[in-house]
Amino acid sequence: METQRQRGALSQIQGRFESVERAEFDDGWSREDEPREPLATTVSVERARTIIARNDSPDIPFDQSINPYRGCEHGCIYCLAGDTKILMADGATKPLADVKSGDTIYGTVRRGWFRRYVTTKVLARWSVIKPAYRVTLGDGTTLVAGGDHRFLTERGWKFVADGDGQRPHLTANNKLMGIGAFADAVRKDANYQLGYLTGMIRGDAHLRSYSYGRPGRVNGDQHRFRLALCDGEALYRSRAYLDDWSIATQEFVFQEARAGRKAMHAIRTSARRDVADLREIVGWPAAPERGWSAGFLAGIFDAEGSCSDGSLRISNTDREIIGWIERSLQVFDFRYVVESPTGERWKPIQVVRLLGGLREHLRFFHTVDPAITRKRDIEGVAVKSNAPLGVVAIEPLGKAMRLYDITTGTEDFIANGVVSHNCYARPSHAYLELSPGLDFETKLFAKTNAAELLREELAKPGYAVSPISLGANTDCYQPVERKYGITRQILEVLSECDHPLTIVTKSALVERDFDLLAPMAKKNLVKVFVSIGTLDRVLARRLEPRAASPQRRLDVLKALSQAEVPCGVMVAALIPALNDQTLEHVLEESAKAGAQEAAYVILRLPSELKDIFKEWLATHYPDRADHVISIVRQMRGGKDNDPRFGVRMRGTGNFAELISKRFAIACRRFGLNGQGGGRRLPDLDCTRFVPPSPAGQMKLF
Repeated sequence: METQRQRGALSQIQGRFESVERAEFDDGWSREDEPREPLATTVSVERARTIIARNDSPDIPFDQSINPYRGCEHGCIYCLAGDTKILMADGATKPLADVKSGDTIYGTVRRGWFRRYVTTKVLARWSVIKPAYRVTLGDGTTLVAGGDHRFLTERGWKFVADGDGQRPHLTANNKLMGIGAFADAVRKDANYQLGYLTGMIRGDAHLRSYSYGRPGRVNGDQHRFRLALCDGEALYRSRAYLDDWSIATQEFVFQEARAGRKAMHAIRTSARRDVADLREIVGWPAAPERGWSAGFLAGIFDAEGSCSDGSLRISNTDREIIGWIERSLQVFDFRYVVESPTGERWKPIQVVRLLGGLREHLRFFHTVDPAITRKRDIEGVAVKSNAPLGVVAIEPLGKAMRLYDITTGTEDFIANGVVSHNCYARPSHAYLELSPGLDFETKLFAKTNAAELLREELAKPGYAVSPISLGANTDCYQPVERKYGITRQILEVLSECDHPLTIVTKSALVERDFDLLAPMAKKNLVKVFVSIGTLDRVLARRLEPRAASPQRRLDVLKALSQAEVPCGVMVAALIPALNDQTLEHVLEESAKAGAQEAAYVILRLPSELKDIFKEWLATHYPDRADHVISIVRQMRGGKDNDPRFGVRMRGTGNFAELISKRFAIACRRFGLNGQGGGRRLPDLDCTRFVPPSPAGQMKLF
C-alpha cells in the first residue's frame, strides 16, 4: 500500500493531509474512490485532578470550560502560587497574582547556542484551586506549583510531578535553569529617601552657594540647586522625595532635544533655606544604616551607574563617594572590585564593578531599586548561571490552594528566578515527547473521571454558577467519544443539577444526546454551536479529514432546531483566499437549517501550527500558498500570529475589516444574532442550579 505522507508534523510520516475512511457512524461522507487504511488512534486513560478550567479572556464568551479529552490543548494551565515573583520588563518583580494581561515581562528565546532573556507580553491570566507541590532548590529557592506545571531544566522541560507514570518530571538529578530566588526590596522609608537623595545629588546635581559683592546690594550671596537628567524616572523620584522633606522645586527644560541627543529636564531652587536643608540631607551618616545604604546605592547608580555587556558599574572621581559605595555594598554582602581605567585624565576616575554576573545584578536591582528602568535592561543576556539550583525536594502540600498562570508571547516567563513554561495547544504534545502533528491527532487522553470530578466541584459550597462550555479547546464529540461516552456522563451531571452550558462541535454525534439536551433547552439551559468553515466538500475533506461533512453538519443544525434546542453556527476558521469567499453561503444555509446565532474566527497560526498549516498549503494549494500567508500576515501585524487579546480572533487591517463588514451584512440579511427580524437568543438561566448529590449518596425521597 502506498505510504501516506505529510501528516500534521514536519516529520514526513503517515499522511495527516490524506483522506481517510470512517466507519460505523454516518458522518455524511461516501466511500472514497481509492480507500486508504484508517489511521490508527490510541487513547490513554488520564485520571484528571481538576476538570473545570477557568479564564478571564475578553475574547471568549465564557469563563468556565470542560475538555473531556486532551489532544490539542494543554495538560493544565493553572500553575504557580500567587505570591511567586515574576520578572517584569523594567527589571522589577511583581507577584504572579498581580500580573495582568498586557503587562510586559521577561521570557526567553533560543538564539544560537543559548536561550536568552527577552521581553514579552502577557496575553492571558487564569487561576484555579487545585492540589499543589513545594519544589525546593539547592540555594533555598522554593516554588509552589501544580503537578502539571513545567520548569526548564538542564535536560529540557520537566513536569513538577509524574502524574500518569509516563511524562518527564522533576527528580533530584535535575537542575533548573535561571539565576535563583529574587531578593526582597528594602523598604523605602525616610532613611532610604535620604540615601537616595545623597547619591543622586552628590553624583549628578549642582549644589552651591556664592558670596560676592554687588553694587547697590547689602547682600550679594546666591544659592543654587539644580538637578538635570535625561531620565524622567530618577528626576521625578528625586522631586517627590524633596517634596516629602518640604523642599519645593521648579521643573524646567534644561536642554532641548536635538539630533543624537535627548531632551534634558531639570528641577531647581534658589531659596537659601532650601539649599541649607539640602546640605544637611546629603551629609554623610555616622554609619551606613541598611535603609540609607540601599537608597544611596540606588541614587548613585541612577546618577553615575550603568549595566551593559554583562557588567554593572558605578563610576566617580570623588574618592570619598567611592568609599561610601564600597561601605554600602558591604552592608548587603555584595562582592565587587574597584578599578582605575588607564589613560590620561585631568581628574582620575575610579570604577566600582559588581561581581557575580546576572544573579548579583538582579539582586542589586531588586534590593536597592534604582529608578531608571533602561539601566536595568537584561535583553539578550544568556540564560546561564552557576547558582546551585539542583532540585532538593518535591513535597505534596496535601491540600488544594489557588494557583495562577499566564500565557506570554514567548510561551514562558521567569518565576522566582527560574524559567517557567506556560505553553499549551499543539506544543503540549511535544512536551509529552509526542509530535504536535501526528500524535496530536492520534494519541489522545481520555479524562475518564471527568463526571466524578465535576460532581465534586459543583457540590462545593462556594461554587459560583456560570455557563460551562464543552468543546472550547477540543471537540467534546470527537470520534473517541463513541467509545468512552465522557461527554454524555458530563451532560448527565449538568442535567441533574440544572446547570447551564454551551457546546461547540463539528460532529453529528451530538444527536445522540438530544434526550438530555432537549429537556434542558426547555429550561433555557443550553445552546449548541456547530462549526462549519466551508460548504465545499473537497476543501472540507482536506481541511478536516476526520470530521463530519458540511451537509451533515447542516443536518445537525436542522435536527437541533426541530428538537427545539437553541443553536448557532461558528464559521471557523476563515482562511483568506481559501474559504473566506463562502462566508455568506455558510451563514445563509445555516440560517435556513435553523441557526439563530452566528460567530466567526479568522485563522490563527500560533506556535507549531504555523509550520503545519504552511506544509498543508504547500501540499494541496501550492499555487496560492504564498498569497494566503501574505494576507494572514497583513491581518497579524506582519507576523504569522498576533496573540493579543481583542484582535487574535478577528485580526486587524483592511482584510479583517472587510470580513467584519461582510459578516455583519450577512447576519442582517439572514436574520442571525437578532438582526434583520431574527430572534436573539436569551442569556442562559443560571438561577435554576441545584448542587448535585455527592457520588454514591442516596436521596432520602
